[in-house]
Amino acid sequence: MSIEQLAETAQAMVAPGKGIIAIDESTGTIAKRFASVGIENTEENRRAYRELLLTTPKLNEHISGAILYDETIRQSTKDGVPFAKYMADHGMIPGIKVDKGAHPLAGCPGELVTEGLDGLRERLQEYYKLGARFAKWRAVINIGESIPSGTCIESNAHALARYAALCQECGLVPMVEPEVIMDGEHDIETCYEVTEATLRSLFDALYQQNVLLEGTILKASMVIAGKGSEEQADVEEVAESTVMCLKSTVPAILPGVVFLSGGQSDEQSTAHLNAMNQMGNLPWPLSFSYGRAMQQAALKLWAKDMKGNYAAAQKTVFERAKENGQAALGKWNG
Repeated sequence: MSIEQLAETAQAMVAPGKGIIAIDESTGTIAKRFASVGIENTEENRRAYRELLLTTPKLNEHISGAILYDETIRQSTKDGVPFAKYMADHGMIPGIKVDKGAHPLAGCPGELVTEGLDGLRERLQEYYKLGARFAKWRAVINIGESIPSGTCIESNAHALARYAALCQECGLVPMVEPEVIMDGEHDIETCYEVTEATLRSLFDALYQQNVLLEGTILKASMVIAGKGSEEQADVEEVAESTVMCLKSTVPAILPGVVFLSGGQSDEQSTAHLNAMNQMGNLPWPLSFSYGRAMQQAALKLWAKDMKGNYAAAQKTVFERAKENGQAALGKWNG
């Protein structure tokens, strides 16, 4: 894929009023989601659930693409159409999660580094053949007493950059996700400082690894107080802090930024995105790449009656996509 094609794909991922749905939960993670609503964690149930999400009528009006899991990109609809082909045929871009998860960082208690670089080139080549046109790698940055350390931030930034360079070599747009975790008692100012340091390190590493920013998407966490903090900022402060942090760290040439919901409620994640886009005069499109915030309501509905509630669950998915699509334009009215 040429530089122009990478840039074109990246721009399509953040088309006006559209975002990405994240359905890349590992088998273990989706087991917890299913268990919470009483669904047995079988391969067929996972396939059927992902089909429910991806075949939601008119989903492509507000969803530009979806991040899939290794199992999912190899699966098909009940009619035998591979999910990646179904998406492409319906104007959505197939993506794939390629990291191997966060593991303890040696010498840095309480900190994590994401693994999965070994053999990544070959895996990316296979995913491209399976239909993927972008990939995702998530780094985890915890905030706590004396953490994150510079070692943790730099190790994760370096891994993200090496992954991104491999993606572009194989024709895939890299989505780089350095998630600053909401768990903890830290205030919004601390989150701002950590997010700023993380993003500065990330873009320096991307530059060092010759990654083409015009063919890269940032998946960012919002600047927000920890869940355990007694001082929770209002919607406007979160929006202003997040935009200010991005403007001070993210090059304007980047095609766009999508946000993870990161433990926020459905309404919170939509309200924050909407408030940011209402600020105007932004160097890049700000959109969404939500997982739980797109799925949770539909999953609960489907779990109650898998056949009887199928259409109702899909309607819920569409409504969440529509609301977040409006927020990506600053036109959500709550």
